[in-house]
Amino acid sequence: MARPLFLDWPVLRQLRGADPTGRGTAVMSPTTRSISPRTADADGLAHSVCPYCAVGCAQRVFHQDGRVTQIEGDPDSPVSRGRLCPKGAASEQLVNSPLRQTSVLYRRPHGTDWEELELDTALDMIADRFIEARRAHWQDTDEHGRPLRRAMGIASLGGATIDNEENYLLKKFFTAAGAIQMENQARI
Repeated sequence: MARPLFLDWPVLRQLRGADPTGRGTAVMSPTTRSISPRTADADGLAHSVCPYCAVGCAQRVFHQDGRVTQIEGDPDSPVSRGRLCPKGAASEQLVNSPLRQTSVLYRRPHGTDWEELELDTALDMIADRFIEARRAHWQDTDEHGRPLRRAMGIASLGGATIDNEENYLLKKFFTAAGAIQMENQARI
């Protein structure tokens, strides 16, 4: 390792050079000058929304070779103006974690083991159960003949990890299906 010369000290570079305030090139080491941002080699950029709460902070997701390499706040967002909370800033770890579940798991009634299902099969099972619960628990009128038009066998329980537009669509869907109980952490 070469020994630093006295004239290469940052303070002396600052006083001798064109950076008297010490906020630019005078304080940069050769190592700092040689590095580039993590996003420089990215194949592409996708715009997304942070998955953790209902605030809806915009994210810029950089990817390379089919893998997310960096996630940062989107400065064009009127909601977050380029800022992310610690959880949002660490969402790259959520995406790239080797522990992330990437397949649909199903445990049969009274079963003890999980089995993998195709996504289409799981969605069909959910739709069939939803339709059957609505059909079995539909109340058209009360005992006095007054119209009810509701389904007491279905409800919606959601979290705040979806944005307001998705919450709005869920509310409309469950209302149209006749559900009267819809709860969400965001309380739309």
